Amino acid sequence: MQKSKKIKITPLGGLHEIGKNMTVFEYGSDLLILDAGLAFPDDDMLGIDMVIPDITYLQKHKNRIRGIILTHGHEDHIGAIPYVLKEFNVPVFGTKLTLGILKNKLEEHGILGSAKLNVINPGETFKLGDFKVEFIRSNHSIADAVAVAFHTPAGTVLHTGDFKIDSTPINGEMIDLGRIGELGKHGVLLLMSDSTNAERRGYTMSESTVGATFDNVFENCNKRIFVATFASNIHRVQQIINAAVKYGRKVAVSGRSMENVLTAAIELGYMDIPKNTLIKLDEIGRYSKEQLVIITTGSQGETMSALSRMAFSGHKKVNIEADDLVIISASPIPGNEKAISNVINELLKHGAEVIYESLADVHVSGHACQEELKIILALAKPRFFMPVHGEFKHLSRHRDLALQMGMNSKDIFMMENGNVLEVSANDAKITGTVPSGKVLVDGLGVGDVGSIVLRDRKHLSEDGLIVVVMTIDHASQTVVAGPDIISRGFVYVRESEDLMESMRIKTADIVNTCLDNNTLDWASLKSHVKNELGAFIFSKTKRKPMILPVIMDV
Repeated sequence: MQKSKKIKITPLGGLHEIGKNMTVFEYGSDLLILDAGLAFPDDDMLGIDMVIPDITYLQKHKNRIRGIILTHGHEDHIGAIPYVLKEFNVPVFGTKLTLGILKNKLEEHGILGSAKLNVINPGETFKLGDFKVEFIRSNHSIADAVAVAFHTPAGTVLHTGDFKIDSTPINGEMIDLGRIGELGKHGVLLLMSDSTNAERRGYTMSESTVGATFDNVFENCNKRIFVATFASNIHRVQQIINAAVKYGRKVAVSGRSMENVLTAAIELGYMDIPKNTLIKLDEIGRYSKEQLVIITTGSQGETMSALSRMAFSGHKKVNIEADDLVIISASPIPGNEKAISNVINELLKHGAEVIYESLADVHVSGHACQEELKIILALAKPRFFMPVHGEFKHLSRHRDLALQMGMNSKDIFMMENGNVLEVSANDAKITGTVPSGKVLVDGLGVGDVGSIVLRDRKHLSEDGLIVVVMTIDHASQTVVAGPDIISRGFVYVRESEDLMESMRIKTADIVNTCLDNNTLDWASLKSHVKNELGAFIFSKTKRKPMILPVIMDV
């Protein structure tokens, strides 16, 4: 049986959103997964720890999965891997640092021993079924990032991964534009390209420019220096350490994720740290302020991060003091602006000096701006184009850039999560949809919290809870105890005794009326209490607390 010369591409996450990137590639009987990331919960997802892609479609086709390919080690690309591997233990392919970071996550989940991890170097090609998968060296805000080319009998699909064009990268390895150009000469059937910075003109600054800023800040500074940055940005951490060494400072690290990534990077040889530079956080009391740099997590204002705990005086080992210098070396992820602002305000209240992106060049993006995106389009010369990685505004701006480059609008596909794109040598079209969406992770529970639970949590957080407790004699159909009214998050009982008493009397009237009818079951009785007491409370307070009747039968 001859295989159809079509490639199917189905994004399960990462489109019209920031995070939980995951894309499925299919040819014949073979299925590959590119990345499996998480997203952070929205403000209305109360109590949720993280959001991962819906893998219902993959569960239906698990016997066809040949492997998971990873572009780089950021959470929005590898954070869901432990949950995916618990469903089907398939081989995982990534660069050395990417898998080094992943190992820590798998160990935390207790599945490292059974994981099938395969290190692939940039420039290497490996075979998975009818796919030949090629890793192409790239630049991003983490080392060992790659673009991925999927070679099939139907043609080549090039996915840039997260990237920028950095001509002076910290590790000396520039993105392999030559190879992308070579693929373009041979013919790229479909280009899938990072759209995160598609709204920004020009070029993204090189990571090395941040090093010069650190050098200027550290010079002649006699304060204790804190630097908050992403744990995964080891090039940024390396530059902080370089500046510390240059000006005779010791370096301590705070934050579990920072410690884990730093340990992995050092073990794998990705960092150059002179002997006796790193000290433990417990040892900072032995040194004067001008001898210390503390690198910490919390650049996004995360509530439980090390920097937030320091700012709000909740850290066990470090307190922010007057005349400390705090550098926030990151830009806000959309939605985190308020949290970061709160942390900055607290730091300033302690008397610390705070430097952040709007005050100095202490951060550069890891994503390509418009001119770099145009370069990739020009080199790859794709037959078809799909903007990926970003909200709709980013994708649509990237589409506009492709149109400016001369592409036909019919050859550009604005996809949504769950859409299926079938591509052949002369044709591409969206042929259907598959299940996609958000799976919520709360503690150890995966997917057991849905919209109804979130609605109840929102209701409780806004209006509180009223518990109505009573005991009824089933035989005589009379109330023998109660009703008692318990308020949580609704009103303070001691200051609202009249309201609480009127609610108790109203409940008694409702129950007695129901019992007099002698036709209601317990479910109907509870329903009457909820509805009629709820209406009474709203008439008195204009609030709608959740009402929970607890009726005991004797």
